[in-house]
Amino acid sequence: MAHPAEPPITLSEMDGVRYLHFGSVWVQGAMRIREPIRIEIEYVRQMMAWLLFLGEGQRILQLGLGAGALTRFCHARLPGCSLTVVECSTQVVAAVRRHFKLPREDARLRIVVDDAGRFVQSAGAGSCDVLQVDLYDQHARGPVLDSEAFYRACARSLGPAGVMTVNLFGDGHHFARSLARISEAFGGRIIDFPATEAGNVVVLAFKGPPIDVDWTALEARAAQLERSLGLETRAWVAALKQIAGTPISAFRV
Repeated sequence: MAHPAEPPITLSEMDGVRYLHFGSVWVQGAMRIREPIRIEIEYVRQMMAWLLFLGEGQRILQLGLGAGALTRFCHARLPGCSLTVVECSTQVVAAVRRHFKLPREDARLRIVVDDAGRFVQSAGAGSCDVLQVDLYDQHARGPVLDSEAFYRACARSLGPAGVMTVNLFGDGHHFARSLARISEAFGGRIIDFPATEAGNVVVLAFKGPPIDVDWTALEARAAQLERSLGLETRAWVAALKQIAGTPISAFRV
């Protein structure tokens, strides 16, 4: 009998895309079979928005493996980065290795089977530059780790100019509560993108002193990233400008 923390792993395929499920209809991740490096799901691509603000050679800590999309992409397309991935389920790790082309561990990639909350609480201060957080169970009602103490631990683990990206999904009550806790832990220095078509909202949270971000420089950075990585980074900047709500030369985060 499966332990509650190890839900049954199920797969589905449609139109050349393989999906990971935790024994429910909710999709936990996806991979286009002929293009495994491509990030198939919109919100997962958007979790790479930290690239607008940081260089590509970062120490990345990823909490939640999913179907390995972020891991495959970062390992293949960001050769200057190092990546530690924390996943609590041995069954998920085994399934992603078998069915979703999880890269082999090497000098740049480490897979840790552990509770994400425990891991980030014990991580050294400033031990990563980028934190990617996507922690959902088979019910997908809200993040499984969502306390202010957890987000404060996330902030502590980031370096002096680090960025966290978080996937928020669930009803309005869960979303508002999560957003408030992230904001409190990061001193209000957060940006929440417009919801994707599927209803996911990616939140960026910034560590360190506030910075003024020049639109011209940001747009040039986005164009370069779109050419080199194939991410829709220019659309992300357009969304940020809409959020800022005024045609000023810079915005502050």
